[in-house]
Amino acid sequence: MTQLSLAAVLAEGARKYPDKVAVIDGPLRITYRDLWAQARSYAAALQQLGIGPDDTVAVVIPNVTDFPRVYYGALAAGARVVPVHLLLTADEMAYVLRDSGASVVVAHSSQLRTAAAAAAQTGAKLVTVGPLPPDLPEAPQRLEDVAASASPLPTYVSRGAEDVAVVFYTSGTTGEPKGALLTHLNLVMNATVNVFDANDARVDDVVMGCLPLFHTFGQTVGMNGTFRLGATLVLLARFTGEAAIDLMVRENVTVFHGVPTMYVALLEAAAKADRLPDLRLCVSGGASLPMAVLEKFNETFHALIYEGYGLSETSPTATTNQPAFGTRPGSIGHAIWGVEVEIARAEVDERIELLPTGELGEIVIRGHNVFAGYLNRPEETAHAVVDGWFRSGDLGTKDAEGFITIVDRKKDLIIRGGFNVYPRDVEEVLARHPAVVQVAVIGVPDEMHGEEICAVIVPEPGGAVTQQEIIDWAKERLGRHKYPRQVRFVEALPMGPSFKVLKRELRRTIGGQ
Repeated sequence: MTQLSLAAVLAEGARKYPDKVAVIDGPLRITYRDLWAQARSYAAALQQLGIGPDDTVAVVIPNVTDFPRVYYGALAAGARVVPVHLLLTADEMAYVLRDSGASVVVAHSSQLRTAAAAAAQTGAKLVTVGPLPPDLPEAPQRLEDVAASASPLPTYVSRGAEDVAVVFYTSGTTGEPKGALLTHLNLVMNATVNVFDANDARVDDVVMGCLPLFHTFGQTVGMNGTFRLGATLVLLARFTGEAAIDLMVRENVTVFHGVPTMYVALLEAAAKADRLPDLRLCVSGGASLPMAVLEKFNETFHALIYEGYGLSETSPTATTNQPAFGTRPGSIGHAIWGVEVEIARAEVDERIELLPTGELGEIVIRGHNVFAGYLNRPEETAHAVVDGWFRSGDLGTKDAEGFITIVDRKKDLIIRGGFNVYPRDVEEVLARHPAVVQVAVIGVPDEMHGEEICAVIVPEPGGAVTQQEIIDWAKERLGRHKYPRQVRFVEALPMGPSFKVLKRELRRTIGGQ
């Protein structure tokens, strides 16, 4: 069996760049040597708590240094890691613990109340990291204290390349979240290809770590990619545009990874900032980036955004705009090294029928990045992976030069009076209206047309734009079957923990679905 551990990402960073700063967390500057030593101490502590190979450790920690300490510590002990979204309720968190079979929950002190309630429901052992709040009636065992009485592991426990390293819980639009099983090979390869093949990352880069580390984008592309490269990661626990700009300027950040809503927030904050960071490389993923945002960001920050694409089930990166192929704004670029991305007939479930160049269909993916399946869900795994291809659920096209463009999610497609309307087409137009800060387009039930098009808009503060103005603007620029007949103004769009717009919440609250 081929041996490979994701823990090697940090171990090799410590061997190659021992004295270099790996993490900046507020006033803390932690070198690769020290971070790996701390992770090995936590690994020894977890072993004392009964954790060994194939046991599962749930991690409930924000973007602070304890996240990589615990993450790589659990991996070094040979365990599986389950990163837990921080916005879950106690009942939702308990579901993740129960479904994953987590025997230990490591919770940062700031997350203790919810984690304690969830652990109590499942019988998992709760331990904590970080400074304890003074008003806590009963303090759980501290991982730091256990580590202090144990000798650090000399190195990480051997694992097989195809063993599961991390279980990501996918949010999904219906039903319960599913645990996507990512192997050591999946995650080591994705981090490696992202930094050495997909872009022009450099070892002297300083990378902004404001994407949640519990999310696949922030974890693999941000944290693992940075450590695989030997660069420096600057952590920000609570993202706002203002806080991000201030921190990037102060720490001379050169690389920014974010989802589209973060780029919108940076643009808003830039209008009031005295100084902007000198960014060299920007990467967007998680959702489609409106062209209007890309153009305005380039104009404001003088930095080009490389848009990419992926899912939890693909480790996550599947495609990205890459210097080797040139960039095309509005596209998600080319498949990364070692991965194939094609377009298949969306109406056929039981087999993969690849479509000719230029035709619209479902984006399908195969390669080293495709996950090992859904935890304890063989039927859903069989539906998702057909003939070796992962079915993404996204609709797109591939042109003669290999550039892939997402049209929309299959589930977000609006069928109005028999005509297919892709929300992204409408959002791209509305995003260019000067009074629109953010927009999401959904279908709402309609007796005559089956579904009607509804634009949910966050307007410019203090603006006086009306619903009719928005409708007229869209009517001039879109086909008669495409422009929205309904407009709703809101103060903010509902966001998930990874800062993606939750269209299912909009459909529920506005469309009654």
